[in-house]
Formats: sequence, C-alpha cells, structure tokens
Amino acid sequence: MDSRRTDCLTKPLSRLFENLGSKVGSYPLYFFIVPVLLSAALSGGFIFLQERQDNGLERQFTPSKGPSKATRAFVKENFPYNYSMFSEDRQYDKGSFASLIAVARNSRNLLDTLVLEDIISLNNKILDITVDNGRLGFNELCARANGECVSNIILEILSYSLTNQTSITYPVHIHKATPLFLDDQESTAEASKLWLREFKKLLSDNTDNKHIYVSYYTSKSKQDEIDSHTTDGFPLFLIAYACAVTVSVISCLRLDNVRNKMWVAVFGILSAVLAVLSGFGLLLYIGVPFVITVANAVFLLLGIGLNNMFIMVSDWQHTHVNDPVSKRMAHTYKEAIMPITITAVTDVLKFFIGVKSYFPSVQAFCLYTSASIIFCYIYTITFFGAFLALNGRREGSNRHWLTCKRIPSDRPKNRSELYSICCVGGDFDKSTGAEKMHTVSYFFKDYYGPFLIKPWVKGMIIFFFAAYLAVSIYGCLHVQQGFELHDLAADDSLVNTYNRKDRHYFYDYGPSVMVIISEPFPYWDETKRHELQACIEDFKGLHIVDRDIFSSWLDSYLLYGHANNLTLNDKDAFLKHLPQFFELFPFYQQDVNITGDVIHASRVFIQMVDIDSGSRELYALKALRSTSADCRAASLLVYNQKFIFFDQYDVVVSSTIKNVGVITAVMFIVSLLLIPNPVCSFLVTCSIGSVTVGVTGFMALWDISLDSISMIIFTVCIGFTVDFSAHVSYAFVSSKKTDPNAKAVDALTHLGFPILQGGLSTILGVSVLSVSKFNTFRTFFKIFFLVMFIGMVHGLVFIPVILSIFTCRSEKEASKDNTVKVTKL
Repeated sequence: MDSRRTDCLTKPLSRLFENLGSKVGSYPLYFFIVPVLLSAALSGGFIFLQERQDNGLERQFTPSKGPSKATRAFVKENFPYNYSMFSEDRQYDKGSFASLIAVARNSRNLLDTLVLEDIISLNNKILDITVDNGRLGFNELCARANGECVSNIILEILSYSLTNQTSITYPVHIHKATPLFLDDQESTAEASKLWLREFKKLLSDNTDNKHIYVSYYTSKSKQDEIDSHTTDGFPLFLIAYACAVTVSVISCLRLDNVRNKMWVAVFGILSAVLAVLSGFGLLLYIGVPFVITVANAVFLLLGIGLNNMFIMVSDWQHTHVNDPVSKRMAHTYKEAIMPITITAVTDVLKFFIGVKSYFPSVQAFCLYTSASIIFCYIYTITFFGAFLALNGRREGSNRHWLTCKRIPSDRPKNRSELYSICCVGGDFDKSTGAEKMHTVSYFFKDYYGPFLIKPWVKGMIIFFFAAYLAVSIYGCLHVQQGFELHDLAADDSLVNTYNRKDRHYFYDYGPSVMVIISEPFPYWDETKRHELQACIEDFKGLHIVDRDIFSSWLDSYLLYGHANNLTLNDKDAFLKHLPQFFELFPFYQQDVNITGDVIHASRVFIQMVDIDSGSRELYALKALRSTSADCRAASLLVYNQKFIFFDQYDVVVSSTIKNVGVITAVMFIVSLLLIPNPVCSFLVTCSIGSVTVGVTGFMALWDISLDSISMIIFTVCIGFTVDFSAHVSYAFVSSKKTDPNAKAVDALTHLGFPILQGGLSTILGVSVLSVSKFNTFRTFFKIFFLVMFIGMVHGLVFIPVILSIFTCRSEKEASKDNTVKVTKL
C-alpha cells in the first residue's frame, strides 16, 4: 500500500454516496417533496422575526466579558449615582439626552443677530415640548443639580449675547457645554422616552430655521436607527438572488433543446433559498436572537449553493447519456458529493467553533450560518439531486426543456433550420458517450490548461505568486483597526449626519475619563500621596490628554486645607475635615467611597483630546491602560462609558487570528481524511493561509478597517477558499491521468468552468451590495469580492501549477505501482 495515501474514509464514503445517488435517481419524487414540506414547516419560524430581532449595540457588538464592563461594575458599586447632583462626567452609562448642532448658513458668524435668533427660537421650542397631556415638560423631566435643571451653558451665553457683548472660549466657559440631559430614574424613564420622541419629531418637522442648518441626536438615535433598518437589506437580497439566477441560467443555457440546463440552474438557486428558510426558521422557532449581521449569511448560502450546483451539473455531464438515470446519478454522487462534503464539514465546524466568540452578534451569526449550511448540504443531495434526476429522465426520453414534448434528435429533411433551432435536441459526444462539453470547458482543455503547464509559464506564475504575497504582506502591516457604531446605520441617516458634523467641528475634545484608585489608599501619607500624584501627572503628560482640563477632589481638598491652614498629612485630621469640604463642594463627595476611616476607592477626571477616528480611540485606550498599569503607587483603573465599545480593539485581532487558525486546522484534518493524499491536503491548507494573507493585505489597501463587523465577514468569506482549493485538489488527486501536468489539465477541464460559473455568478449577485447605503453591506461586498477573486485565482492558476510541481499521484497511479511491486516479488 502507498504510505502517502489516506483513503480510509474516502472509499467507504464514495460507495455510500454512490448508493445514495442511485436511490435518488430511482425515487426522485420522495427526495424532492420531503425537503419542500420540511422547508414549508420550518419557514413558519419567520413569524417570530420581529420578536427575535436584537440589535442592542452594547449587548451584541461589544465583547461579552470586556474589561470595561468589569470596571463599570466597580464604578456602579463604589460611586452610585446621586440623581440630585447630576454630573455628565460622573455617569457610568450614557443616560438620556438630546443634542443638536447648529451651523450658520452661507458661512455666516454664529454670533450674528439673525443666526442667534434662530438658535434661541429653536431652543425655546425644545424647552416647550410637553408629554403626558401637557403635564410633563423639560423642567419636570430634566436632570438636576442643586435642585435646578442642568442647562446648556452655551445656549445661556448665546441668549445673553443677543443684548450684550461677550467673549466665548471653548471648551471651557464657566462650565463645559452639555446636551439637554433628562432624569434617568426608573420613575421617569417612560416619560423621558416620550419627550425624546417629541424632540425628534419637532426637529424633523422644523422648517423655520432660515439662517442655520440643524443636525440633532438623542441617546436613542443609534439604537432606533439600527432597529428601523434591520430588514432593509431584504430588497438587496432579492436583487442579488435575481442576478445570481440570471447569470446561472445564462451559464447553463445550451443550444441543444434537450441538454439545456436552465431549469436545473433555477432549482439550484431554489435549493439555497430553501436552506435559508429552513435554517433561519428553525433558529427563530428556538428563540435565537436575529442580529442585523445575520443577514449577510444569506449571501454566503447563495455562494455555497451555486458552487454545489455547478459541481454536480459538471459531473452529471460527464456520465453516459444512454445509461439509466439511477446509474448516472450514482456516478455523479460518487464524484461530486465528496468535495461538497469536505467544504460543508469544514464550514459547519468552523461556525460551530465561532459560537464561542467574544461577541454575541458573532455567536448569533455563526449559529444561523451553520444551521443553514447543514440544510444547504442536505437539500443539495436530496432536493437538488432529485430535480437533477427528474431532469435526467426528461433528457433520457429526449423531451424538450420547455414543453416536455418528445422531439427528434436530428432535423427532419422537410423541416427548416428554424425548426432545428427550436425543436431538435439530444445530441451527445459519440466518442465518450457523454454530453458535449461546454465551449468554456473546451477552452480549459485545449488552450488554457496546456498553456498553464508550460515550464516558462509556471516560472512566471511562481514569480507572480511571490509578488502577490509581498504586496499582501505589505498590506497586512498597514491594517487599521477601528469601529464606528454609526457605520451600522444608513449613510443618509440622522446619526451619520450628526456624527460627521460633530467630528468636523468638535473633534478636538473627546470624552472625560475617570482615573480610579481602586483600592484603599493612605491619601494623608505625603510620600505615598506624591507618588500617586506623579502617576496622575503621567496621565496628563499623554498627548491625547489636555493637562489644563482636570478635576480632582484630592487636589481641591489640599488647596482647601492650605487656604484654611489645615494640616492634612495626618490620618485623623485628613478624615476629620473631609465632611466640611464636601459640604462646600458637594460634587466631590460622589468621587470618594469612604466607610468609617477607610477610603475604599476614589476617582479624578482627565480630558481626552484629538480623538477623531477609530484608530485614535484604539491608541488612546492603549495609552491610558498602559499608563495605569505602570503606576506603582496604587492600583488604577480608567473608565468612560464609551470604553465599553472600545474594548473590541483588544479582542478583534486575536479573535480573527484564532478563527483563521481554527479554519486552517479544521481544513487540514478534514482534507487529510477525505482527500486521499497528505501532500495535497497540506497544499490545500497552505492555500487558505495564502488567501487569508491576500485578503487581509488588500483589505488594508482598500481602506477597510478591522473591526467586529469586518471580522465576521472576513471569517465567513475565508471559508470560501476551501471550496476552490478542495475541489481542484480532489479532482487532481482523483484524476486517472498519470502525468502530473496531464492531471492538472484534467482537473481544470472538469472543474475550471464550474469554478468560474460559481465565482462569477456569486460576485455578480453580491455586487448589488456595492451600492447599498449601509456600510456593513458595502464592506461585505468588498471582502467577499476579494475572497472570491483571490480564491478563483488560486483555484484556477496557483493551485494547479503548485500541485503539478509537487507531483501528487492519484489513487489509480498508486495502485499500479503496488501491482508492479507485487509482480516483481
């Protein structure tokens, strides 16, 4: 036995598939009807679609065990809200608020009288909003400090400026400008939600502002925007499937009226549709959340279904047309189902492992996708196989593809040429007994394949492969990280409009950050206090921090002690005078957690600056956490409620690497078991790494950032590389040819056209996403295009050349060698 062969599973599985194909060919109606009935039953789960939708931004798109969530829990426990002393900086959640940005028209000064009048008039309208039959307005629902509403100080200054000259400095002018915050207590939560709804209605209907452009935003805007567009992608899905059907039908058209495979193409697409209905419906029945990212799985299933269809049709066309349908189906299943099984098994295992992701949105996506892939595989070998058999019976009786009436195989002498075009069919290759090959297959056999195996062409391809890797690696070194939550909304949404103006006009100042001393600390010990203050100075020294905007209860307390000639370097004195200090400065009392004579935790505040992009957010978070970790005086934490979303940066890269590693390992194991040659299995695995590097590199060159959304899409699409590599490698290894170059040509002859059909039809199908107003779908198109294009290049160019160089031998060749050895003995 050839020690290099690993066909312990291949042979029994091939026999199993051969028997299954025979059964499908003999009893096609059973295999056709049962999947239809099952899909009809499971599709009932879609009645729960609205109920199962869950696009909670924090819940779905942040790491479930992110460090900032742990820090928030610490803040909530040690620094609970004091609703009577509202402070924006001291919030551990975003709260309820409404905000607007006013920009003067025609580049006028915002302080011009007419512009100011518009702003003040709009502000008055906002303050006059009431809910609950006019009983509750802003004054009743506002967040309060010292018994009064926390107002927007900038608007107060502008109101004053209508009649008085004043100068404004930003961002500090007595107080920092704030949105209109509402009371966030449970007793007023519903009324606050209604007020925000009325605020949105007022701003969207307001047309009285002749001198200003207004963009508005509320604490509910992002969530409302995403929730309202969860199913907006369905029209694109319909267009994508229509394009795929059109391209598939065109590629399956034949001039022969019997051999025409148009209906086969239609039912191949329908098989993928049934898989989506069954997989999604089943999980909706069970209660799995439906996240907006799950919609991308529809396009994945489209690609898988098309590839499966074209592979099966290709192998069907290589069977003898005069054989019984059951025998033709047995041969088709024996040759086609094995590579389809390889891709299905690897895809399902990959997505089941993805359920362990840090991101709940990824977990939901992987569940829906893996379930749908299982159904896609089942329906391919039952529903689609059954229709292929029924179509085979039509061909066997020489019936017309449209009318199903028997037609002659040769044109009668008394009939015109037009009759021959419309009403004659059933021709085949008399030398092989199989259907005539498609023109494109002839191209691969007679022109492309022989050209590819020329020594100088192989040398050029190896050179281009090295250049491809070099460019890809260069791109990998320049991958950017960054996640903008507004990317989940439509380009023309209010969220994006507001965000663009906010970044344009106010990017200089980012969020205020808590620096938390998270353990008991002797603040009265002058030496240790100086060490702690040195750590705080390190934060101020960061160039993403404004050292002049700083709030510290400890520094203020020390100034208070100095002004009152108090000695605060003694524990008893330090603790004794704290209550008096807090009476004068009640806000600072929220920054100290003290019980008896122990200060369990405290916090100070620094101001981030120049945070104008996701990459800057990543840099800032790393810098702040690194600085806190370097402090030896005390255990420090840093927190702002936005850090909950920044946490993804810590896990996106590691998750992507882990996912790719899992895909690669799973692919190697499965291909080792199912492709009867370990060298070929290894090369298939290497091709996944090559495509991964290429896609990652060109993502960077195409300005695609690596975030939780692109990570999902990237991981999904990389699975497609398995299809091209596995199909070509399996065809190469199974070829009856003995010369490696001939084996490469034979593999391309059989699979070149199906790969081209599947790749191009899928790319054209998803190309509709390139014009989507959602960045999520455009990103999917870009990554999907890269994967499909680079995967096709590997399958049709790199893999055949490399396999021919490594001279993998087929099972037939190995058997001949063994026979020779036995004869010699």
